[in-house]
Amino acid sequence: MNVTPATEAAIVGRLRRAGCVFAEDEATLLIAEATDEDHLDAMVGLRSAGQPLEHIVGWVDFCGLRVVVEPGVFVPRQRTEFLVRRAMELIGDRTPPPVVVDLCCGCGALGAALAHRRAVELYAADVDPAAVRSARLNVERIGGQVFLGDLFDALPDRLRGRVDLLMVNAPYVPTGSIELMPPEARLHEPSVALDGGPDGLDIHRRVIAAAGDWLAPGGHLLIETSQEQAPTAAALMARAALTAQIATSDELYATIVIGTRPAG
Repeated sequence: MNVTPATEAAIVGRLRRAGCVFAEDEATLLIAEATDEDHLDAMVGLRSAGQPLEHIVGWVDFCGLRVVVEPGVFVPRQRTEFLVRRAMELIGDRTPPPVVVDLCCGCGALGAALAHRRAVELYAADVDPAAVRSARLNVERIGGQVFLGDLFDALPDRLRGRVDLLMVNAPYVPTGSIELMPPEARLHEPSVALDGGPDGLDIHRRVIAAAGDWLAPGGHLLIETSQEQAPTAAALMARAALTAQIATSDELYATIVIGTRPAG
């Protein structure tokens, strides 16, 4: 909708007083998404109260793709785009399309972004019903399938030993650090998508221990961690008979660990 410069300035002021660092950019987006003045005022009120911008507008820009993310669902971070970039490099342009699984998929952003750029046979799964609802909106529209359940238990057994690429953005915040997170994450995103246990690697241990049974020979597991956690995750992969490699992006402040099942 169109607003006067004075109205836009007032919105920027409200957002800035609420602590929004990118108040000008957020005001522009909220104005563009508003259907009328009442809708705009309501959205600005929600943002000023600390609700994530992505939940208010209903989407997030991830890898240049507009991904639906509903309230109460984890918002994919820009740093996770690094995982998708490495995934694209690993699978190239294979024929037939590789089997890809987006595990702990949340809204399905990783799988949707990859499938938007590569021909893949895509499956996604998450334990959170709200996340699965969003994921179905993003993944099924490009021909993928989404399942509800706990890690590999959610997947059809026919995928066992056939997965060429396993992407995992599991929770990896140590339990004791949750209270230090920004309120918009801590209060508005589900703890199941944030809390990784005492050292942040509880889910990683479970994924890595079982990944070898699901990966195809030569298949890859890509899992996001913090820089401090990466050596431990790599050691876990080595113990699970996966060849481990740590990759980082200074640009995105991102760290992933890649585990590869031997081809032979």
